Amino acid sequence: MKLDTMTHELTTRRTFLGRAIALAAGAMVPGRVLQTNAAASGKPCSVFNGVRIGCITYSYRSMANSADDTLKALLQDGLSEVELMGGPIQQYAGIAGGGARRAKGAPAAPPPPKPTDEQRVAQLAKCRELRKIYNDAGVNIHIHKTGFGQSDEEIDFNFQIAKALGCVGITTERNEPLAKKLGPFADKHKIWVAFHNHTNNYPVMDQTDPILSYGRYIGFNFDVGHYFAGSKGLSPIPVIEKYHDRIISLHLKDRTADGGNLPWGEGKTPIKDILQLMKKEKWTFPADIELEYKIPAGSDAVAEVAKCVQYCKQALA
Repeated sequence: MKLDTMTHELTTRRTFLGRAIALAAGAMVPGRVLQTNAAASGKPCSVFNGVRIGCITYSYRSMANSADDTLKALLQDGLSEVELMGGPIQQYAGIAGGGARRAKGAPAAPPPPKPTDEQRVAQLAKCRELRKIYNDAGVNIHIHKTGFGQSDEEIDFNFQIAKALGCVGITTERNEPLAKKLGPFADKHKIWVAFHNHTNNYPVMDQTDPILSYGRYIGFNFDVGHYFAGSKGLSPIPVIEKYHDRIISLHLKDRTADGGNLPWGEGKTPIKDILQLMKKEKWTFPADIELEYKIPAGSDAVAEVAKCVQYCKQALA
């Protein structure tokens, strides 16, 4: 890489980081509730009474796709914890599959050529760089969601991405055959695979969930809203109590028993009770906001996530 190109890239990153930290330090945006817990240090803090509140970056899908824009959104919302989706990671690190979404009905792109060892080394270096940018701004990437691929080599590389980003785990959709395949890799790297549930495949309650038998580092990214809707109104709290030592993170959303997503406080998911239980039991896994309700006219994803952050803060006061 030419020296002038490297200098330009470093200057761009430093400029972005300076602006991002300025946002976290208290730049007020009309209509947005910003967290300023760490105003003295110029960094966000979304740990309220010991409970780690984060956000799945899918919440910003309508307005932020790059790693830079995603970090700006997190800082505007005062969030110090994040589940980072694969798109921003892959785009930043030059990993195939991280570009723009394919238009509906468009033909699939041909598979990319297999990366060389040198390319893999460079990609992991970019992941470590991304971690530093986020950490320096005050944001911890506790879990990521990047596809595992098919080959053992691709799977192993995904765990290396997690280590480079500083993650404790990787999340993916619940799949028992996949758990069996990934278990040995998770045990080898001591990185969790956190399986995410939807409305029809949530953790088993009448026995020990069979998915956990495939490895010591197989766990749950437990979506309490999906569970509440899928179970037709059962409380997620017994599930959390039973599996708290295998829960790597929660997804928070407010839903009705018949499945609708609503602004927080208008649905029936017992979010406040869940957060109070986490506070009481001093559980340290993060609870991540997932914005799925329709964004009101005149608002945006950052403003709505900020409302959810404030809801959590008040619930934990």
